[in-house]
Amino acid sequence: MTVTALAPAHAAGAMAVGKCGAYGQAFDYPAEAAAIAAARKKCNGDCTTITMRRACAALAIDLRNPCGAHGYAVEPKISSTLNEATRKCYEYGGKECVIRAWACDAKG
Repeated sequence: MTVTALAPAHAAGAMAVGKCGAYGQAFDYPAEAAAIAAARKKCNGDCTTITMRRACAALAIDLRNPCGAHGYAVEPKISSTLNEATRKCYEYGGKECVIRAWACDAKG
């Protein structure tokens, strides 16, 4: 029997958030820079990138006006992430905020 020692995982995730509901996500990448690049590549337009390591990220948009208010959050648990993203969407003027995208980086 062969025993292999496993090195700790140094994974990372990222979410890129843009206008009109645009987003890109990447999770469980081997390095933060690779996750950021992958998320930005999937997001159309001028996008803000947030990173996550052993955490979750979520984006909420206003269903009535997808190009209007939106909110995003990074938290350790998915439930608090979804709640915070939705709360921020309403805080920024959203009238009917819904989750557009979410992802969790489990290996970070």
